Amino acid sequence: MRHENRPPSPRRSRLTRRGRLALFFGTLLGLGAAVLIPLLPGEKAPEKPRQLLIPEGWRAPQVYAAIDRELKLPPGSAKAAAATAALPLPAEAKGNPEGYLFPATYPVTSEATPATLLTYMVETANTKLATKAVADGGQAHGMTPYQTATLASIIEAEADTRADMGKVARVVHNRLAKSMPLQMDSTINYGLNRATVDTKLSETKIDSPFNTYERQGLPPTPIDSPGLAAMAAAVAPTPGDWLYFVTVKQGDTRFSATYEEHKRHVAEFNRLRAASRKTWSARKDPKETA
Repeated sequence: MRHENRPPSPRRSRLTRRGRLALFFGTLLGLGAAVLIPLLPGEKAPEKPRQLLIPEGWRAPQVYAAIDRELKLPPGSAKAAAATAALPLPAEAKGNPEGYLFPATYPVTSEATPATLLTYMVETANTKLATKAVADGGQAHGMTPYQTATLASIIEAEADTRADMGKVARVVHNRLAKSMPLQMDSTINYGLNRATVDTKLSETKIDSPFNTYERQGLPPTPIDSPGLAAMAAAVAPTPGDWLYFVTVKQGDTRFSATYEEHKRHVAEFNRLRAASRKTWSARKDPKETA
């Protein structure tokens, strides 16, 4: 065989003096390869990462503020970084990372920057949206990954419990199929930069791309950071004919196929709210507590 055709001979790895000593003492103690090598003078112990928790349902400004606090940076630093970090977002996002700052616990070291953390979050969201179940389910419903994230963000905001997510998703899909406006208070809240369960009739008339009472279809962007459960519900909704829902009280969301049934549930919600406010007012009344 000619020399130029011979496979390269494997190079012999050479142990340093420190490595030879470690191997010797490991063999002597019967530890084999499981050797704890002591640090040499001047060497630093590996840094233990801190943990940054991003909960489901947070909006981008909340994530930015958490990053600034964790990294001890001036407020607005993470928001500024989001505009210049070249985040791996889909073209539909137009550079807006809302909905793609995936909720999870992220390791933070002294080398972390707003850009690296935001990139990590967006890459994680892309990975979750690309899982076979979510990606195939989205395609089956004719949705792009960005539309899946948008729908999932509504589910995250509207569902009272994880068990309700599939039903909330079904309501959205049923309304889209019937060309009905979604009429979601959560999208109005996003447009008004607030969080409340009280939406006034006048607010359902506001001129906003997030007013899903006046505009049909999904809002132009996600409205929060949805988790994997909400993504899964978005592409695999619970079977049903529901078109309406209202959370009457915590843990009790009523789903309805007809408006008449829905009105009865809304009346129950209003009755319980009024009773709760009356009780709270009585507790706060100085005459009652004196």
